[in-house]
Amino acid sequence: MAHHKSAKKRIRQNEKRRSRNRHGRSTLRTAIKKVEKSVETEQAEQAQVSLRQAVKRLDKAVNKGLLHRNNASRRVSRLTRKVKALASPS
Repeated sequence: MAHHKSAKKRIRQNEKRRSRNRHGRSTLRTAIKKVEKSVETEQAEQAQVSLRQAVKRLDKAVNKGLLHRNNASRRVSRLTRKVKALASPS
């Protein structure tokens, strides 16, 4: 356990940041899962709506430092490919 005042403050700050990051990651994962589920069940319209939400969440995660921009870009690309494959009859 910390003894210095500054160390105690640092613990409080870390806990606050940790919970904020966990919430951000959780909502991000949920948004991605929604897209993948609607692609799986072949609901094209729902997939489009979910994709927009997921892209928004990914962009926010990059701005907040949760993800690297290349990581987010790669995820957006993969999700978009899945949704477009669903939309186009092949």
